[in-house]
Amino acid sequence: MRLAALADLLAPRRPRVEGANSSGWSHPPTDPAYGVPVPFVCGYDDGRASYDLLNGARVTQCALSRICGVCGAGLDRPVAFVGPAREDARDAFHFPPLHVDCAHTLVAALRRLGVPLPGQEASATDDDPVLATCAAFEFVRPTAADRDRRPVFTPVRRCPNATEMADPPNQV
Repeated sequence: MRLAALADLLAPRRPRVEGANSSGWSHPPTDPAYGVPVPFVCGYDDGRASYDLLNGARVTQCALSRICGVCGAGLDRPVAFVGPAREDARDAFHFPPLHVDCAHTLVAALRRLGVPLPGQEASATDDDPVLATCAAFEFVRPTAADRDRRPVFTPVRRCPNATEMADPPNQV
């Protein structure tokens, strides 16, 4: 296991959006339960970290500032979403948008370390994660009538071959 590689991936890049990564941490905090660095969206400004929970404020920050849920840097197009197949089928992802490279690296690290997708229950991620790429997304906040109170990201204008198992393409 190469935890150093995961830590390097999760270390915040220089944000392209002013204030996008206002957390100030140079290295992501480590989840005490799993012993792995957490993505930007799972960390808190006071240094706490929980791989099992998404920080609601950072989920909203990722949506409104168009920043990556893993590294905290500004997003370009296309953006990627990672989640279980059932989220892909509903076009309703709970993990914020990612750079395509961050998405591939995150999935590889999840498989290598045997940990669930951040913010998902372990039983919800028994299947391989699905990676969907798109040009844009909608951010849908929950209402009082919703049973699931987590915000939802809906991909818009999916890229050709936009849904694939989250294996990175073969490099030649």
